[in-house]
Amino acid sequence: MKARTVRIHAAGGPEVLKIEELELPAPGAGEVTIRHTAIGFNFQDVYTRSGAYPAPMPTGLGTEAAGVVEKVGPGVAGFKPGDRVCYASGPMLGACASHRNYPVARLLHSPDFMEDEQIAAVLLKGMTVEYLMQRCYPVMPGEYVLMHAAAGGVGSLAGQWGRHIGARMIGVAGGADKVAQAKASGYEFCIDRKTEDIAARVKEITGGAGVPVVYDSVGKDSFEASLNSLAPRGYFVSFGTTTGAPPPVAASTLQKMGSLYFTRPTLVTYTASSQELQDSAAAVFDVFQRGALKISINQRYKLSDIARAHADLEGGKTTGSSVILPD
Repeated sequence: MKARTVRIHAAGGPEVLKIEELELPAPGAGEVTIRHTAIGFNFQDVYTRSGAYPAPMPTGLGTEAAGVVEKVGPGVAGFKPGDRVCYASGPMLGACASHRNYPVARLLHSPDFMEDEQIAAVLLKGMTVEYLMQRCYPVMPGEYVLMHAAAGGVGSLAGQWGRHIGARMIGVAGGADKVAQAKASGYEFCIDRKTEDIAARVKEITGGAGVPVVYDSVGKDSFEASLNSLAPRGYFVSFGTTTGAPPPVAASTLQKMGSLYFTRPTLVTYTASSQELQDSAAAVFDVFQRGALKISINQRYKLSDIARAHADLEGGKTTGSSVILPD
């Protein structure tokens, strides 16, 4: 079987992305062959392509997709040809392809109440929100929460999730249009980073107290604003670096600014076991089924348009979620 697969042979800009036809072997022990119907597209794909997340070359891209089982390998139980399946997270790159082999230990059954595009658009980002807001720092009803990139894929889901659990969500977005999109996604307040002082507005909103937690996927450009927005003993959760890595955090800085906590978590760690993966995905599916998560698929790209997809995401031209559709 031939599989159309996105590959890179060296790190670089969108121009290094190539679509290659590779021979896909029969699934091995504990594996199934999946025909992809929708592929998730996330900023970690840009990190891998650019070299920010090192990977052995050549390499495929992508860790999230939905599709249908076509073949099962030896020793596979619980999955059969024709099953709708999905996956996200983990170190196994290669989702950006028409077909692939995948281990059933990290595979999930797709829920009947969701379409494949919805699953590909929400699963990884939704599990990111779940671990950030329920396990990394468990947000309580009534607590203020500051979320950067509030109009993006993770940010738009976080606003809805926070509203669902009764948190008072403060978003940060760039420009009037993105501020409006963030407010439509559940944020009680949204700060325009282009025209407003983020930390000053946070202190104004919270009556001078600051927030107990800030979730920052921006990195270098938002570092100072995040630190200055925290209440004493607050949590700085750095989970992305779209503008570059934040500077090193000195222990004395955390002390002097109010006994702060700083952490750099990853979804891989929080879904390391099969049970954690299944529980996190189940939480996302449950919140969606309850009607608390509305998925905005604002961009759809063909596999052959992968370079444009990367350029759009890296250039800040996208909102909500994007999906890649096999040609």
